[in-house]
Amino acid sequence: MKKTESKYFATAARMDEALIECLEKKELEYITVKEICKKAGVNRSTFYLHYETIDDLLKECAEYTNDKCFRKYSVELADIGRRLESRETEELIFISPEYLRPYFEFVRENKRLFKVVFSHPASLNTEGTFRQLFANIFSPILDRFHLAERDKAYIIMFYIGGLTSVVKKWLEKDCSDSIEQIIDICMRCILPDGEKGYEMR
Repeated sequence: MKKTESKYFATAARMDEALIECLEKKELEYITVKEICKKAGVNRSTFYLHYETIDDLLKECAEYTNDKCFRKYSVELADIGRRLESRETEELIFISPEYLRPYFEFVRENKRLFKVVFSHPASLNTEGTFRQLFANIFSPILDRFHLAERDKAYIIMFYIGGLTSVVKKWLEKDCSDSIEQIIDICMRCILPDGEKGYEMR
């Protein structure tokens, strides 16, 4: 990467972080370019070199949020994906601690970011983030069972809705409960009879 490109992305990242910090304290409509520039340590001309409006920065911030998530999660997803491909269908478990732990670890490591995301779901494309994240695990399993696309979409959204609600509650407690406890709660909600996993038979 050229030095000028690296400097450009470093400046953009500072403004992304500045906007997130502002969103922790107030709604988007009350945030000014001046505030963002002050927190990012740049001048207004630099802001307008990158963006026309704060909405443009917000769109980039949503992409930044997604990228940050997947940079951490990509290795675990790739490893899980390879193992799913080699398993027999009767061995496939749709939801398990193995799939959940990397995600909850990422949430805890970035709880400040996730609190902002959940506070501004429409602005920061929360649904798109989780749809993309869980599709990397859920879709490959569902594909192995040749389910209709219309059914697969409902199944994925059912699990996304439940898991994101658990994460919201966990964040309200500042992630003070252990990851093991949260995973155990998720598994008991899905499998109240104490089975070890949900098999798509």
